[in-house]
Amino acid sequence: MNPLESYLDSLRSERGASPHTVDAYRRDLTQYLQVVSEGYSGEEGVQEFLGRLAQLAPTTVARKLAAVRGYHRFLMEEGLADTDPTERVDPPRRPDAVPKALDVDRVLALIEAPDRSTPRGRRDRALLEFLYSSAARISEALAVDLADLDLEERLVRLRGKGGRERLVPLGGPAVQAVAEWLPDRLRLAGTRTDALFLNMRGRRLSRQGAFQLVRRWGQAVGVEDLSPHTLRHSAATHMVEAGADLRTVQELLGHANVTTTQVYTRVSPQHLWEIYLEAHPRSR
Repeated sequence: MNPLESYLDSLRSERGASPHTVDAYRRDLTQYLQVVSEGYSGEEGVQEFLGRLAQLAPTTVARKLAAVRGYHRFLMEEGLADTDPTERVDPPRRPDAVPKALDVDRVLALIEAPDRSTPRGRRDRALLEFLYSSAARISEALAVDLADLDLEERLVRLRGKGGRERLVPLGGPAVQAVAEWLPDRLRLAGTRTDALFLNMRGRRLSRQGAFQLVRRWGQAVGVEDLSPHTLRHSAATHMVEAGADLRTVQELLGHANVTTTQVYTRVSPQHLWEIYLEAHPRSR
C-alpha cells in the first residue's frame, strides 16, 4: 500500500473519518502530490501548492493545507520522513463573520408553512422543527433511528463527525411534530427500516431529498436557496442572542473545539438544560 493510501486508511480506521472526508482528503492530496511530482519539494512544494490555490476561499485553502499537514505528520509518525515541510507554513486567515442566520419570525414562518393535514406535510414540519430545535447537521438528522429518540425525556442521540455521539434536548414543538409524524412513518416503512425521517416510498430520506425539502419551504416564505445548515446556524445564533454561553452552544452543536464556536460569541458558562430551556425560542 502506498503512503497516501496508508494515510487515508488510518483516517478511516483510527480516526473514524467519514467516506466524504476521506474522499475530500484524497482529492486534496492528489493535487498536492501532483505539484511534488513536478519537482517541487519540502516547504517550497507546500508554498507552490498554496500559491496555485490563491483564487479559492480562505476556508477551502485552510482545509487543503490541513490535509497536507496531516499527511506529512503521518509520514513522520510512520518513520517514512524525517521532517515536516508544513511546520512553518501558516494557513490563510479565516473570515470571522458570523454565519448567515434567519430571524426568529422567519424561522417560525418556515416551520409552520407545511400542511399538517397530509403525511408529507407532517414529515416536512417534523424535519424542520427537528433541525431547528436540535441544531443538528443534516447528516446527523437523517441518520437518526427510532432507537435514538426518547420523546418522553425529550432527548435525541446524534452521531457527529468522527463517530462522536452526543445527547441533545428537543423542544416541545419538535417533540409534538415528530410524534404527529410517527404514525405516518409506521404506515410507510413498516419494519423495513428504523430511520426516523423517510421519503414517501418508505425509505430513509436522502440528503438530496432533505435539501430540496428545505429549499422548497424556504421559497414558500420568501427565502431563496435556503439550506438545512442555515437552520443550524439560526438555532445557535438565537440561543446566543438570548444569553446562552459559548460552552453550551459548543456542546449543542457538537463542535470538537470551542474555537469553532467562537464565531458566535463569548459568555459565562451555565448548565446545558437550564440555558436551553431559558434561551431557545422553541424549547417549551
